[in-house]
Amino acid sequence: MTTPSPAAGAGAVTLADVLATPAFDGATVLAGSRGTDRTVERLTVMEVPDIHRWAKPHELLLTSAYPLRDDPAALVGLVRDLDDAGLAGLGIKLGRYLDALPPEVAEVADARGFPIVELPRGVTFDELLTEAFTVILDHQADRLARSERIHRAFLQTVLQGEGLDEIARDLADLLDGPTAITSPHGEILAGARLADHHLGDDPAILLDSTGRRARCGHREFDCTAVPILAGARHYGHVIALAEDRPPTDDLMALENAATVAALALTKQREIQAVEDKYRTDLMHDLLRGVEDADDARRRAASFGWDLDRPLVVLVVRVDHPPDALAPAGPSRRTPLAAGMHRLVTDRDPAAAVVAFSHEVVVLTRAFTDPDARAAASRFAAGLPREATRTADVAVSVGISRTIDDLAAVPTAYDQASRALEVGRRIEQHRSVRHFDELGAYRLLSLIDDRGELRTFAAEVLGELDEDTDEAADLRRTLQTWLDTGGNVAETARRLHFHYHTVRYRLAKLERLLGDLTADGQLRLDLQLALLARSLHPRDDRR
Repeated sequence: MTTPSPAAGAGAVTLADVLATPAFDGATVLAGSRGTDRTVERLTVMEVPDIHRWAKPHELLLTSAYPLRDDPAALVGLVRDLDDAGLAGLGIKLGRYLDALPPEVAEVADARGFPIVELPRGVTFDELLTEAFTVILDHQADRLARSERIHRAFLQTVLQGEGLDEIARDLADLLDGPTAITSPHGEILAGARLADHHLGDDPAILLDSTGRRARCGHREFDCTAVPILAGARHYGHVIALAEDRPPTDDLMALENAATVAALALTKQREIQAVEDKYRTDLMHDLLRGVEDADDARRRAASFGWDLDRPLVVLVVRVDHPPDALAPAGPSRRTPLAAGMHRLVTDRDPAAAVVAFSHEVVVLTRAFTDPDARAAASRFAAGLPREATRTADVAVSVGISRTIDDLAAVPTAYDQASRALEVGRRIEQHRSVRHFDELGAYRLLSLIDDRGELRTFAAEVLGELDEDTDEAADLRRTLQTWLDTGGNVAETARRLHFHYHTVRYRLAKLERLLGDLTADGQLRLDLQLALLARSLHPRDDRR
């Protein structure tokens, strides 16, 4: 792209520009000289004392002071009103109706930086208006021509398929400074010259409420930001950062960049939506069981998935509500799905990550650590944390055994789903369970008749099945005693009880349940009843 010079048409016509024209030769700034950089968009002549009611921002007001001839003191209030209305300044002809600018008027104008200019004598208002309007119209024509050149150049970038990175680079060249294109949440989608300003490692650029200050990591900058809009959809911002100089006022370049960025993002989202549909269709096929494994591998390779290796299936489900993964637009990349995708592909770039309406399914490289199950659980434990960070939702995760054949994907998915549901039953939310950790839970989870399991637990546990503090304490003592193989001393140590306290509780348990020491069948029944109760708590029985 050929970028115009930054000085060509940048900014707007200022009062200083107008005063530099031949018709204004000899004009003198009487007060408010620090405001000569105010923008002038139009001129008008004052004919009534209360002109401020009709004046518009960025107007230069010309007057002979005739409306104020009987009350020159009113000029003080007029200056305040005109400044409050955002006018560019006041041009006044002295000598006929007002001999000199009153000192109190000059004082107010200087304090506000509101320019008051003595117009040259012998020049009519028509001449001043014509000259100024010519400058303004020429400038507007230059801006329109420049805008067209910039727009065509940016548009050509998009049509050539170069996308956001090229738009950010061209804009940085045009403005001679760092630029970024961000998502609505501040995530950097593309950037240029960021590393030169030590921003290359920052994950996001966050704007304040004014849009004129940006925070990148622990650093803050002045900036100019323009929203990227396509209809009602807000895609993010185009941002020009300013480190050692004032923020750019070249909104034209930013607005053109935002327009073509919207085109690029819309195109990108539409392509992504189509690709996501094909990814979803392939994952559906894999979970149902594919008949042609070679065809599935070829389709997967087109998405960057490597399925020709040992794999593990992870299932991630939102605890509540179940529809928190429903896509918000044409793409299924919700914040949660994007977070899961980022975390998984950081470990395994060739992993398959697909979001359905109620869950995210992952096919990823098998864990080869000496303790592969523990390694898988450690990795999966990061998924609930990422879900909370990126989408503020609680999720549970199930992990399958390692598989070596695509035909085993349905079985692995069932294993991961079963592990997730059992874990969620026990821990309620943010559970992470490997299928091999389930033990007897695997068998109990296969029983569809929950009522039978609940009845079994109630019959075996008796009074211990009640929802009271005493029953809960006795269940905990019984479970610990069973876990330690009937070792009273170890039970006391784990529960932080005195040895005799445990002996007392065991005696009470035997009065309620029977001979725990001698009856092996009773111990087995109790262990199963406690497991069944944890799968289906009493409040789930009502």
